Amino acid sequence: MRAGQVDELILAGGRGSTKSSFAAIELLLQLLAHPRCHAAALRRVAATLRSSVFEQILWAAGQLGILGAFEVTVSPMRMIYKPTGQRILFFGLDDAGKLKSVKLPFGHLGIVWFEELDQFDGPEQLRSALQSLVRGGDYSLVLESFNPPPSPKSWVNRRALEAAEGRLVHRSDYRSVPPGWLGKRFLRDAEELRKKDETAFRNEYLGEAVGSGTAVFLNLRFEEVTDEEIGGFERRYHGVDWGWFPDPWAFNSCAYDPARRILTVWDEATRQRTSNEDTARLLLQKGVMQGPEGTETLYADSAEPKSCGDYRAMGLGCRGVEKGPGSLAAGMKWMQGLAAIRIDPARCPDTAREFGQYEYRKKPLTGEVLPGWPDKDNHHIDAVRYALCEVWKRRGA
Repeated sequence: MRAGQVDELILAGGRGSTKSSFAAIELLLQLLAHPRCHAAALRRVAATLRSSVFEQILWAAGQLGILGAFEVTVSPMRMIYKPTGQRILFFGLDDAGKLKSVKLPFGHLGIVWFEELDQFDGPEQLRSALQSLVRGGDYSLVLESFNPPPSPKSWVNRRALEAAEGRLVHRSDYRSVPPGWLGKRFLRDAEELRKKDETAFRNEYLGEAVGSGTAVFLNLRFEEVTDEEIGGFERRYHGVDWGWFPDPWAFNSCAYDPARRILTVWDEATRQRTSNEDTARLLLQKGVMQGPEGTETLYADSAEPKSCGDYRAMGLGCRGVEKGPGSLAAGMKWMQGLAAIRIDPARCPDTAREFGQYEYRKKPLTGEVLPGWPDKDNHHIDAVRYALCEVWKRRGA
């Protein structure tokens, strides 16, 4: 980030993860590094500013030993760095009109911190605020900190899974913090909740989007898969779910560790209105089926034998998945029963979104959970299931 390659930092974490402390310190460090740049800290409601971001930045300035270099006022709420005149301003978006009337003595406003991001109304509100605040200058940094809500469908959880140029997502929890910083009471409360309600503990203290009790996959891990790790996979499993429009064509590459029962999804592609010839060329460009014989497989939905034949004609050893009574349930239950399904959200954003948001259906009036798997927004889920069909079909798998 300090090398200038990141201009949007998303900080997602549970209680005691120090994400807000880091954001406040980083805001000050970037302010000092860019003497013609000003900063702003925002909350959804102005009444919460003083007890949160304002006090947090005062604390950070004290930790850095520069608090005395600031002129601090509460009405209006602002901090002015006396050596340069740079300003830190504070806004609540319940009075968004104030953003349009910001006047600065020099330079531009380039550093913006959205605290408790999940309390904002959505990405449109963020864009509107940034369009009003960040104008001019050759440097900008947006900090976004929040405790992930339980629902994977929450807009902030979805945002953290979407790849974007210049965006870095960092997840943290209290376990990486020195115990002395948190105190015995904090650690005791965390342990008591873990024993009493593990799901609530994972959401509140570990910052996991645990769902509302209807998530199909409870074994997901969204984490980086490195080039070195991919290069070390002995077997590569590829899968395709045919589609055109509105259902997309979906492709995934996976690896499987049978000893630890961990499935890793490390590549994807998604297309609409794209011919078999063009998607086949895409897979050939990716190097699919070009490893040593016996180290790669490519399976696709057998409901389209012509499409499988088109791929074979293009040089891809594509086989149709043998379907039959119970095959869907067998593949889904196998994936649900794994120790972990690892998905790299940067390499596979569509796959991460599908797996993370895939939930059982409910009866509209009673809320009763319905059996079976919804046949909607599951194209990469099917591609992964097809890719590993040889594994989950084995007796005893």
